Amino acid sequence: MKDIFQVIDTIQLSEKATLLAETNNEYVFKVNPSANKLEIKYAVEKLFGKKVEAVRTANYQGKKKRERRADFGRTKRWKKAFVRLADGETLEFV
Repeated sequence: MKDIFQVIDTIQLSEKATLLAETNNEYVFKVNPSANKLEIKYAVEKLFGKKVEAVRTANYQGKKKRERRADFGRTKRWKKAFVRLADGETLEFV
């Protein structure tokens, strides 16, 4: 199992993520692409001390850059995790 600080990269603070937090008690994290759902659940429970109910993940490919040139490339691929906390649990970000 990976170190919990290597599993979670950042929290996503967007309009959609805020709406999910308010309505479904779900929080969105950018995580290590090789992390699985069990590692993500364990890391959130240990870092924040909250009970996790469910974890959903989505993989994103990197966007194409400099497409019409010979030195084209892509940005880094990444993984997003949607973590639903148990009823009565919330995360506060200041």
